[in-house]
Amino acid sequence: MPNNKVVLITGGSRGIGAQTAKLFAEHGYAVCINYRQDVNAARDVEQYIHDLGGNCILVQGDIAKEEDVVRLFRETKQKLGSISVMVNNAAILHQQGKITELTAARIENTFSVNVTGSFLCCIEAVKHMAYSYQGDGGVIINVSSMAALSGSANEYIDYAASKGALDTLTKGLAKEMAHEGIRVNGVRPGLIYTQMHKDGGEANRVDRLKSKIPLGRGGQPQEVAQAIYWLASDAASFTTGSFIDVSGGL
Repeated sequence: MPNNKVVLITGGSRGIGAQTAKLFAEHGYAVCINYRQDVNAARDVEQYIHDLGGNCILVQGDIAKEEDVVRLFRETKQKLGSISVMVNNAAILHQQGKITELTAARIENTFSVNVTGSFLCCIEAVKHMAYSYQGDGGVIINVSSMAALSGSANEYIDYAASKGALDTLTKGLAKEMAHEGIRVNGVRPGLIYTQMHKDGGEANRVDRLKSKIPLGRGGQPQEVAQAIYWLASDAASFTTGSFIDVSGGL
């Protein structure tokens, strides 16, 4: 089963990140699960992978902190080997509200994780993967959101703007790293059944809005994970700077 490939997944303890960790493990990857605070959820995913006979480590860290990101990548390489794939999945979402309800503190917090944190992870991934850093190449996949396209009016404009920035990072980094053996792509989930909606104050948000989805239902985290895995695979070897919208047609 082992294929000597290593995937590092930020925010890998629940939702899309957890399903992505399980899927990569099922395909023989050694997995590093980064989590910020929910250690019990992270251990559940770790146990699933160990039950498969796979190799998995947990690394706690806040991706908004540069020293945590550096340590995350260092520990992954020390314990699992060279990183083949980095899935930039960790993000935060605050309570729903209109723009006049936002504060500087909230906006800064959102961008510190969703934008600065994503940049920091990409920087470290490049230092571990790029040919000019004696790396073997690799794949970076940024988990964005359909909110980057819709703007999330009356709900999460700050979150949507942060994901728009992530899309721009994806396009620019793909061009910058093409000659360094690194492919960079993005996945934009739509209305997916995850705990993030509860974080935003409306646990049943997907059910409220699913009638607007052309396919008539909300998506499942494993459906997003499948898109992430495809982008990481050799089947996508000529794909970089691109996005897969996993949105049911929105």
